[in-house]
Amino acid sequence: MAIALALLTATACARPEANEAAPQGNAAESNRVQTSGKVEVPLAEVPAEVLAAAQAARPGFVPAEAEAETREGRRYFDIEGRTAEGAEIEFDIMEENGVWRVVETQRDIDFAAAPPPVQAAARGADPALAPTRVIESVQADGLVIYEVYQGERKLEVRWNGRVADVLTREWAH
Repeated sequence: MAIALALLTATACARPEANEAAPQGNAAESNRVQTSGKVEVPLAEVPAEVLAAAQAARPGFVPAEAEAETREGRRYFDIEGRTAEGAEIEFDIMEENGVWRVVETQRDIDFAAAPPPVQAAARGADPALAPTRVIESVQADGLVIYEVYQGERKLEVRWNGRVADVLTREWAH
């Protein structure tokens, strides 16, 4: 029993991301659900500036869920909800120099809705590709990253409006 407890303690201490999962906050954070380094946050606890950034990016946006995380010393919120037209959308919002800004806008699309060069690049990387999910991630600078999933496998394609490139490393905004 003591060995198992020591192993669990050592494992918990060896995971620095566990210490970075939530942005600075209050005692309620200890009761939040954590998934993949992100912590679910009640909308009532999301800073007003974060919600304002999402609503400025898409007027009429109605938030439904929020997650928070800290990566490489930067604070992020993922705010999911619906556009005024009812479409699902997610904003990745980062704090930079005390200002919250949208760094990525994501939505699920059908693979057939991706630009033909993006489809060709993905199929060129994997001719047997049968996408089960595609996320279109529009970056703040207009660049688009298509996350093409086949089950758990993910292929990312960068699209600048002219050229589609399959990425060899996961895109980080």
